[in-house]
Amino acid sequence: MTPIEMSIDSSCESTAAFATPASKRAANRAFGRGGLLSVNTISTLTIIILLVVWWATTTAGLIAPLFLPSPQAVVGKFWLVATKGFMDSTLGQHLAASLGRVLCALIVAVVLAIPTGIAIGLSRIAQGILDPLIELYRPVPPLAYLPLIVIWFGIGELSKVLLIFLAIYAPIAIATASGVRQVSPNRLRAAQSLGATRVQLLRYVVLPSAVPDILTGVRIGLGTGWSTLVAAELVAATSGLGFMVQSAAQFLVTDVVILGIGVIAIIAFALELSLRAVSRRLAPWREQGIS
Repeated sequence: MTPIEMSIDSSCESTAAFATPASKRAANRAFGRGGLLSVNTISTLTIIILLVVWWATTTAGLIAPLFLPSPQAVVGKFWLVATKGFMDSTLGQHLAASLGRVLCALIVAVVLAIPTGIAIGLSRIAQGILDPLIELYRPVPPLAYLPLIVIWFGIGELSKVLLIFLAIYAPIAIATASGVRQVSPNRLRAAQSLGATRVQLLRYVVLPSAVPDILTGVRIGLGTGWSTLVAAELVAATSGLGFMVQSAAQFLVTDVVILGIGVIAIIAFALELSLRAVSRRLAPWREQGIS
């Protein structure tokens, strides 16, 4: 371990001394977060109650199956779509197509957005050039520039991945720039006093300090990109969860629509939990309330 890393680690450890379990429990009680039931238990009970209400409503015939099919009908359709398929593809093939597009867009966005955010956070010139460009397109809904993307890049896979990429790119770049700007000046001065070069400052101080913000940007960007999936698969797609939902809606196959929405939600939740685990692994001090 280099002297720079040792200095940073010692400062983190000294800060951690103030974040004792007793103080965390006191804070939880002060804000009403303490109780007999954990957050996971409450969340599980909420989902169970929602499913029971759904089952009771459809069983009592309060809503026609065309508008809201029963949970057992959706489960039965799940098995049918998973084995025999829907619109010439099984559920696994639709899922693989959608995940491939989103993950490809995510990888490209991470590779390009993190250097962009670092440049914006460190350089006044880069901020003046890149920040307005990002802020100009970021508030625009993906469906608004979808026709332009089709005109420029056609109706192939590139246009679909590009649309998702644009939805993911901005949150990561903005979060990275914010994390870089919030690096502690004390850490920078401590590293400089040990003779750190600009490259070492970036590697051992700036990037580790910005990791929590970068991961937050990835989580937000992935959620935005996953929600853009349906819009991306409107463009001459032959497979994908968004394509499956849109096709089922056109033919009023409501159980497939609900099935597709459910799968999209479950996959999004699984990706969010995965990113939380990565965040706990790479930035444990953020989970412990240490800045």
